[in-house]
Amino acid sequence: MIGESNAITRKATLTLNISEFDVPPMQDMLIVGRKAPIGPEAVRRMAEALSPEQFTLIKMEHPKIEAVLLRSSLLQMIDEKLLMSIILEEAERMISESMVLRSELKIAMSVKREVDLL
Repeated sequence: MIGESNAITRKATLTLNISEFDVPPMQDMLIVGRKAPIGPEAVRRMAEALSPEQFTLIKMEHPKIEAVLLRSSLLQMIDEKLLMSIILEEAERMISESMVLRSELKIAMSVKREVDLL
């Protein structure tokens, strides 16, 4: 047949996203389920070994969530009670007791002031 080719071509497309390795590799927050394979104290010790004094462990009285390990600097930006209520509201929709969720949490402050001109 005219124009027919029996040649076989195989192609592969590779996409690499390379970024700097973060220590610890858990970003800003870990949410530990009540029956997770790693408990809150082990998570705290891991964070302390990798990034001393950078994380705070907050234990919970929650049906699914046992604790939240949070980058301490975030607690300097926003009230702990307010922040934890937001985290729990969002995390409880997707976590099971046996899970550990990793999360990035960025806080951006917006300030508007009005001053009298002299």
